[in-house]
Amino acid sequence: MAETTTVVAPGAHDVAHGAHGAGGLQPGDHGWTATGVSNEKLAMWMFLGSECLLFGGLISTYLLYKSRVPVGGGTTPADVYDIPFTSVSSGVLLFSSLTMVLAVVAIARADHRATRIWLGSTALLGSIFIAGQVYEFTSFVKEGVGFTSNVASTAFFTLTGFHGVHVTLGIVMLLSLLVLSIRGRLPIERAETVEIIGLYWHFVDVVWIVIFTIVYLIP
Repeated sequence: MAETTTVVAPGAHDVAHGAHGAGGLQPGDHGWTATGVSNEKLAMWMFLGSECLLFGGLISTYLLYKSRVPVGGGTTPADVYDIPFTSVSSGVLLFSSLTMVLAVVAIARADHRATRIWLGSTALLGSIFIAGQVYEFTSFVKEGVGFTSNVASTAFFTLTGFHGVHVTLGIVMLLSLLVLSIRGRLPIERAETVEIIGLYWHFVDVVWIVIFTIVYLIP
């Protein structure tokens, strides 16, 4: 019988090995959807979609109740806004999107030192924003505007408070990535994990732009 000889092009084995090595999972591998997006990233996009509905409902509720003043008058959050302070706090949060992008770029280049620096910087900027929000809430309470003061204040604290919780969760995720990187458990093969957390962080930043515009800037 005639023998069949299989000819392998030079370098083909290396290319195939490299596609599944340093680059991690590839489209078509187990763990990827038919769209070429990993299951983890698709799950994050679906989660963010549901979060859009949540914040859409909270913003709509705020718009319905923000002008309702108690019978006989009363103080609403709009009466005690400190726009300059909140603007600076908002700028800090928005700047953190840049440091998050730099972290994603650093891990893609296997620059772990830079990855840790930018992850830590992003978490720090987010913490400064949360500290500013806590200060703002405290000053509102001192002015007589609490969560149960009136329906306008309830809607305000619910909307901004929910966003604050989301930022806090983002900080926890960033610190978790930082710890993993320090322990050497965040190699370049897991670069997509940083990217997915980055998607979440950019989402909370964009949501805050909408909230800040509607709540603080529109009369």
